[in-house]
Amino acid sequence: MDLSVEIAGVTLKNPVMTASGTFGSGEEYSEFVDLNKLGAVVTKGVANVPWPGNPTPRIAETYGGMLNAIGLQNPGIDVFVRRDIPFLKKFDTRIIVNVCGKTVEDYVEVVERLSEEPVDMLEINISCPNVKEGGIAFGQDPRAAEAVTRAVKEKAGQPVIMKLSPNVTDIGEMARAAEAGGADAVSLINTLTGMKIDVHRRRFALANKTGGMSGPAVKPVAVRMVYQAAQAVKIPVIGMGGIQNGEDALEFILAGATAVSVGTANFHDPYASLKVADGIRAYMEQYGIKDIKELIGAVDQ
Repeated sequence: MDLSVEIAGVTLKNPVMTASGTFGSGEEYSEFVDLNKLGAVVTKGVANVPWPGNPTPRIAETYGGMLNAIGLQNPGIDVFVRRDIPFLKKFDTRIIVNVCGKTVEDYVEVVERLSEEPVDMLEINISCPNVKEGGIAFGQDPRAAEAVTRAVKEKAGQPVIMKLSPNVTDIGEMARAAEAGGADAVSLINTLTGMKIDVHRRRFALANKTGGMSGPAVKPVAVRMVYQAAQAVKIPVIGMGGIQNGEDALEFILAGATAVSVGTANFHDPYASLKVADGIRAYMEQYGIKDIKELIGAVDQ
């Protein structure tokens, strides 16, 4: 039985990876999860300088998921290169570094720093606000998405995955913009913008007022968007959004995803990613599927 998949010339032993921001850089989860059994570890977002993140409270539970407004808190590229890459290199898994920035120059600076580092792929988080364009996210404007993709690709030493925002009218248009800019793959969905109000205190549950919604409640939206993106582009698609088990992951794969990322589930079950991989394997055994690639995009039209 072959669970391996290939993205931009990089082979993953299975299609299961971790979603950025839900797994740190792997070290804290390594007490529970054998990282050698994952297709890839996707790191928390890394910026050119340390980001303090947003004020607290910055996490709130919702029905079927959670809201977060962490604000991409991270120690910056210098600490990441010195501390996190050497740790991840101890394991037989692919390393995908998530990159965030407030300007095109921010992204390019991080990508250049990583170009000679022993990491396998880069995932560019274009849900970040573009401070030079009034704060609209790079991933909400097709022209901005294409421009930042092109700038990153010029300097990247590794294949580039563009992580798409779902907070758009036409996800296919955004996927095509990333492909036009030279992206090697796209990943989606990032979180949906949401809000929660504490009616007893009559205050916002998050200091930031709004936050990114993730978890099982977003899965039907995510599956739909992954299907639309896969129909719109020829490059590989990585699906995520509310995956809790193998069957959830298989919905994304059947919709056209080459690989999947497990995110929010990690917070309440640190073994979630391994259980997803086991669930995919059990499904393939049940239905006599010899190669996972037979299932990619195989939903009956």
